[in-house]
Amino acid sequence: MLVTDDRLLGARDPVALAREAEAGGATAVQVRLKQASPREQLAVARALVAALRIPVLVNDRPDVALAAGAAGVHLGPDDVPVPVARAIAPAGFIVGASVGSEAEAAAATDADYWGIGPWRVTSTKADAGEALGAAGFARLVALANGRPCIAIGAVRPEDVPLVRAAGGAGVAAISGLLATDDVRRAAAAYARGWSSGEAG
Repeated sequence: MLVTDDRLLGARDPVALAREAEAGGATAVQVRLKQASPREQLAVARALVAALRIPVLVNDRPDVALAAGAAGVHLGPDDVPVPVARAIAPAGFIVGASVGSEAEAAAATDADYWGIGPWRVTSTKADAGEALGAAGFARLVALANGRPCIAIGAVRPEDVPLVRAAGGAGVAAISGLLATDDVRRAAAAYARGWSSGEAG
């Protein structure tokens, strides 16, 4: 999952970068634009929905996600509670939740998937908390009752087989994709890391 970030995007076109990530093997995009207005977020989300074949989710804002025709929303512990988002969402709308502790796991039992992290200390989210690593990630996956869990938080391509071995269903990347000159190649490196873990 490519997760966008205002600072790392700079003046680059998020749609063009997302298409490069998709071509490299990304299977979802999350619109995370902390410095953008709701109107700006909506415009970007709509453009991505129109341009991509893979699901587009919106960070924090169920209203923006619904208005954009996005596949779903990703919620943090301080956002709209997952049950509230679920109550206003149509059938098939994806609701994901950030989980970094047992308490956050207990509050996210209605989510379709969990984004568990941080895998390691990250510079793109100041309040992400202590690094979980493979052991901490696996501990929280065990609480998920079979729902898909993706690792986030400075996950590198070489970490991907470890995420898979710990029960993960995928990874989310911000700087690992957007802090590079070749987003397609970077996405392909993550995809290769996932494939290399299949035999394990």
